[in-house]
Amino acid sequence: MNRFHTDGEAVVWSRGGQTLRIEPWGADCLRVRCTELPEIDDRLMALIEPQEAADVTIDTSGEEAVLVNGRITARVSQTGWTRFHNTATGEVLLEEEPTLRVRHFRSLAGGDRYRIEARFRAYDGERIYGMGQHTDGRLDRKGCVVDLEQQNTNVTIPFCVSSRGYGFLWNNPSQGRAEFGFTRTRWTSTCARQIDYIVMTGGDTAGILARYADCTGHAPMLPKFAGGFWQSKLRYSSQEEVLRIAREYRRRKLPLSVLVIDYFHWPVMGSWDFDPKCFPDPEAMIRELKDMGIETAVSIWPTVNPQAPAWNEMQERNLLVRTERGEAVQKRITDTYVNGQTYVMYYDATHPEARACIWEKARQNYYRRGVRVFWLDSNEPEWYPHYDHDHLRYYEGNGAEVGNLYPMRHEQAFWEGLRAEGETEIVTLCRGAWAGSQRYGASIWSGDIASTFESMRIQIAAGLNMAMSGIVWWNSDIGGFHGANINDPTFQELIVRWFQFGCFCPIMRLHGVRAPKPPGGKGGADNEVWSFGEKAYAILRDYLFLRERLRPYIMEQMRRAHEHGLPPMRPLFVDFPDDPVAWEIADAYLFGPDILAAPVCENGARKRRVYLPAGATWKDAWTGKRYDGGKWIEADAPLERLPLFLKNDAALPVKA
Repeated sequence: MNRFHTDGEAVVWSRGGQTLRIEPWGADCLRVRCTELPEIDDRLMALIEPQEAADVTIDTSGEEAVLVNGRITARVSQTGWTRFHNTATGEVLLEEEPTLRVRHFRSLAGGDRYRIEARFRAYDGERIYGMGQHTDGRLDRKGCVVDLEQQNTNVTIPFCVSSRGYGFLWNNPSQGRAEFGFTRTRWTSTCARQIDYIVMTGGDTAGILARYADCTGHAPMLPKFAGGFWQSKLRYSSQEEVLRIAREYRRRKLPLSVLVIDYFHWPVMGSWDFDPKCFPDPEAMIRELKDMGIETAVSIWPTVNPQAPAWNEMQERNLLVRTERGEAVQKRITDTYVNGQTYVMYYDATHPEARACIWEKARQNYYRRGVRVFWLDSNEPEWYPHYDHDHLRYYEGNGAEVGNLYPMRHEQAFWEGLRAEGETEIVTLCRGAWAGSQRYGASIWSGDIASTFESMRIQIAAGLNMAMSGIVWWNSDIGGFHGANINDPTFQELIVRWFQFGCFCPIMRLHGVRAPKPPGGKGGADNEVWSFGEKAYAILRDYLFLRERLRPYIMEQMRRAHEHGLPPMRPLFVDFPDDPVAWEIADAYLFGPDILAAPVCENGARKRRVYLPAGATWKDAWTGKRYDGGKWIEADAPLERLPLFLKNDAALPVKA
């Protein structure tokens, strides 16, 4: 009995109440969906409408159904077992585990939602990269269990790239887990309607990342100003302080592109407005900053205090996230003028009317005053009770089913709002993301991390895996967020080393809450480049000007990211796939095709080992000494110098 039929360019298999559909989704990509419900769900989730595929052929006449889409071929057996091959070589890229039931559905209380599993064979020697941002310091995800759950410092993007030559997107915003074991790879969703994933190839790793961007949306072109230096701290508490800092940068003739106004600049959470007690004339402040060539960024939280003017309107219109049981409280926080802690709720970013509502508040109170850059903080979001997702009810479904969508939908609100106002240069600074966030101009930072050398080391792998997850704009708080004293010599060395690292990240932003804290208020100590002693300041100043000299090169890489999905900051193996050692390096990276950066992540270190990939010659950017690739060297790393190497005598203005 032939269990196959075709539907346009799709192959459909059915047996025992299960329906499997495989179809092209643009060039070299196949979308796979399987359900035990009567119909396949057509929601896009992370995806955009596909580009037209070329060279598609289908054959269902034999024992297997064969679907060819360019470089990738799917073969489906009569039992539903599916394998994906490299079309040119016939080699298996990925295959389901051939058990009695290759896909597993367990009904939740007899309803139309399931706990689902998709199981795949594991392969010796395979390496896995991507899966968003995590704090374990590992670049290769093989052997790891990855929780599919948004958290502060952990960003869930269920996309990975395999050293076997394929990319895999789990197109499901449910809470769940990915297990990259040595005996099996397993993807699990705790509450979902169907299995939904994309398998893609592209000739090489860069090609796979390009296909992923085709499927989920290309990042826009980074605004030119955003490639410069961003100054921030927790927190600038008044208009006077903001202008004082900006004027001091100008007095010292230091480059500054963006000045960030952090949280609690508002009267109350959910007012989405400047507090007139602290910011009496925000239009004049923003105008003066613009006259100095500085963009103003303001913090936006998705939380609403019952005392906020928007509370009643949003509650009446069902624009707030609801709870399935108990009191409708979702976060505890000490708000601006509240004595002690209060409970706040989140607006429902999955609701189109709620997205329009929050943008309208931001448009009236920020945009019309001149603000073009928004810092979308706490947009994982951070719940109380902590991460009890099935307790929440969104417009698009229960939190256990759709909760991972929240950060992307919040980013969508500001992207669509700014686009409607005619803006074409859009960037938001965000703490969370999901697959496809890049298409909404989201620059992700790594959350509230510790101010330690170990934390800095972890950020390198985290940033590289974000690059392998389609996020081409990424940064960390330079110096870390918490646990630093600006008078501590160890921290003064750390800030220098982190600043050097930050200079060679897609976004360069100084932020953190520093000690010793001034009496009163909710802010920290000074956090400007001159705040850490004269020795540190002299080095930081040099790297500010180095960043300025490299901005034409940086913007060239941003255009490649926009057009081809190739991240500026990327692992060595992306450009050097034939060098097996390049696949192992987690503490150095390429910044564009011509710069190899090797940050120093050890206190007191004045040398470090650096691997120079085979297939190129490398020049020490500081000394001019040349090396053949394919070898380890011990690079000099005095405090004022980040080990940097230029590929094949690239002519870049590293030295003034």
